[in-house]
Amino acid sequence: MTEWWTYRLSDFLMFAPRTYYRLFELYNAAVWPGQGIALGLGLLLLALAVKRPRAAATSARAACLLLAAGWLWVAWAFHWQRYATINTAATWFAVAFAVEGLLWTLAAASGARWPPRRRLDGRTKVGLGLLLFALLVQPMTGLLFGRPWQQAGLFGLVPDPTAIGTLGLLLLLPAGARFVWLLWPVPLAWCLVSGATLWTMQAPEALLMPVAGVLAATSAWWTGRAQPGPGAAQ
Repeated sequence: MTEWWTYRLSDFLMFAPRTYYRLFELYNAAVWPGQGIALGLGLLLLALAVKRPRAAATSARAACLLLAAGWLWVAWAFHWQRYATINTAATWFAVAFAVEGLLWTLAAASGARWPPRRRLDGRTKVGLGLLLFALLVQPMTGLLFGRPWQQAGLFGLVPDPTAIGTLGLLLLLPAGARFVWLLWPVPLAWCLVSGATLWTMQAPEALLMPVAGVLAATSAWWTGRAQPGPGAAQ
């Protein structure tokens, strides 16, 4: 009997890289023209995070609901309906993404609001950078490595940019707000899962997701030391 420590990550991969990327191509064809809607909603989310209108609570709740919709959509349309056809673990991914979507709905219902306007500190810069990267840059990374544009993945439609954009928004919310600490584990865990999958496939962008997760977690930890605890009032 083969000892468990002799296994490698590649031994658990259930599909070839070509099958994985073809999945994205078929998915994009199936949801067209949803890409335009996803991009528009993503830019709306960015505007809500940047403008910080007087109705700060209303705009923050709207942002939370937009994120909730993205996570729930990815859970059902991508993981459950498609990724599960080539990866049995995707059923559990779907559950985790659905839970994250419900948690964002809870955050909206609990009265989430943006923090008061302040000078762009390191946490805010990293948050905006990750959100912008997820919306505008990450979908195009495949083109840099020779993959066709039909295999691009947009924020709110596929897992990776949705997770990174979520980490960016989390850095823009008050660290001590209710339920915010509950919103971190799933996107951070997905950064590791996706990174391991891409690493096993020898994808050139394999380190992108883990690096983004470490950057977000480090920024939150560094600034969170001086913030109230998760149960503090907003």
